[in-house]
Amino acid sequence: MSVKHAISRGLELGRSFFQLGLLKAGGRVAAKLRAERFRAGPSVRCAQPQTFLPHRYRYYRTSLRGLAAQLQSAGFRRFGGGSSRNRAVFLAFGLGVGLIEQQLEDDRKSSATCQEIQAVFRKKRFQPPSKPLVCGYKLDDYLIGRQIGKGSNAAVYEAAARFAPLHQTDNKKAALVELKEDKEEKLGARSFTCCSLRNFPLAIKMMWNFGAGSSSEAILKSMSQELVPAAPMAMKQENERISLDGQFGVVPRRVAAHPNVIRVFRAFTADVPLLPGAQDEYPAVLPARLNPDGLGNNRTLFLVMKNYPLTLRQYLEACSPSNRQGSLMMLQLLEGVDHLCRQGVAHRDLKSDNVLLEFDTDGCPRLVITDFGCCLTQRDTSLQLPFNSMWVNRGGNASLMAPEVASAVPGPGVVIDYSKSDAWAANPFYRAVGLESRRYSEHELPPLPSSVPAEVELVTRLLLRRNPHKRPSARVTANMLHLSLWGRKAFSQQGSVGMKRLVDWLLCQSAVVLLRGCTGPAGSTVEAELQRSFLSNLELEDLRTAVGFLLYGQNSHELCVMSA
Repeated sequence: MSVKHAISRGLELGRSFFQLGLLKAGGRVAAKLRAERFRAGPSVRCAQPQTFLPHRYRYYRTSLRGLAAQLQSAGFRRFGGGSSRNRAVFLAFGLGVGLIEQQLEDDRKSSATCQEIQAVFRKKRFQPPSKPLVCGYKLDDYLIGRQIGKGSNAAVYEAAARFAPLHQTDNKKAALVELKEDKEEKLGARSFTCCSLRNFPLAIKMMWNFGAGSSSEAILKSMSQELVPAAPMAMKQENERISLDGQFGVVPRRVAAHPNVIRVFRAFTADVPLLPGAQDEYPAVLPARLNPDGLGNNRTLFLVMKNYPLTLRQYLEACSPSNRQGSLMMLQLLEGVDHLCRQGVAHRDLKSDNVLLEFDTDGCPRLVITDFGCCLTQRDTSLQLPFNSMWVNRGGNASLMAPEVASAVPGPGVVIDYSKSDAWAANPFYRAVGLESRRYSEHELPPLPSSVPAEVELVTRLLLRRNPHKRPSARVTANMLHLSLWGRKAFSQQGSVGMKRLVDWLLCQSAVVLLRGCTGPAGSTVEAELQRSFLSNLELEDLRTAVGFLLYGQNSHELCVMSA
């Protein structure tokens, strides 16, 4: 739009606006327009609301040109023409209105571009690379190895399907082979892990059943939260039909597959077996038939998942990731949290022990969020839990709760909002300094090491804001890390010019990701997955907010350097 055209449009609105006395006549015309919008049948004199406009432009949802025409017509009927004294004012006012309308048009185009990119990448949904199991609804279908994990409500063992599908043969029938352990090879600590994963590619999680009874229906209802990451065919059809109303009285959600969220391949109930280490590790949870002093029930829930070599805690205790790997790991956690939040799930127990880790072909760590026993799932996706009594379960580890959860006081009408609590927990501070969420002050947080990138430090500081209304969402902070990793030059300018450059970069990035396929820069599949997650969740307002935070962080850093 030319400057001349912008001024002419604004003059139409400005002349009538000032002649009518701004508020008085403008209010009458606006009221008239609102009345016409609610009449039966289409309005001739008023344009229809534009659904693409952001919420903050709701006053301008009626066409500016239509509003100017009505104000001008009313002004000339009442006063006649305008005085020459006001023409300079009309010129300035007209230019401003014309620029607003141009901004709306630019926003519409940018929003449409984001929606088109989002639609392209949402069609290419993430598919787990593991081959589907052909059976596996019984405990006898699995060969169980050593114990690889134990928590407060379950034990995890490495496992393998006794009969696993191989590659398709010429007659297109799946060949079956029994998996056997390799007893001849003598292995060190590192090679043992590799061999163990090769022979035991699966993991079986055995829940501890104290008070759920021994019927399959009672067990599934009591432990329904564990089924949130279950695949569509994880249970037999007869068990799928059971009303899994669970702890919160609603059918638990089943989240879609995501590269940073664990996938449950099979879920079934079975008699509790005497597994290796059971008598020493957890004798009290065994049933009386296995331990006379045991308090557990005879049957419980078993979950079959992929076997990961180590947890995030184990990795961080043994290794120091590079700056780029650290940024990618934090970004993966935020992408997983955002995926859960969008589908109405709050994990509520996000810690390094509940994050599993493996490596892609390029050696980049891939993280997955696991253990959904404390999660909150709701149909309306509000993630708000009434907190009228101290007996209401607020989640997992109390020391890792977000401030709004840890400091909540029960009472009539009190509600805990979990929409940003998992994003708060995805920060590196609690492990290093023992962050106390009830008392800490944002100004007293110690600085991260100097080697940490400025964008990661900025994201961490924003996520640790005590007030959840001032804390950005997981989506916004994930966008910040995406832009800092791959689009640093695209957000260096503000205004319409900067947004145009950013949209152009998004189009180029989309083409590059589509051409590369499943591999990202330097052959990393983890980076490819992250880029696809970013492009499949593009929303203009979240992107603009992320850019604003990054520019603010850059300006603050420059001021600090100048003052030093």
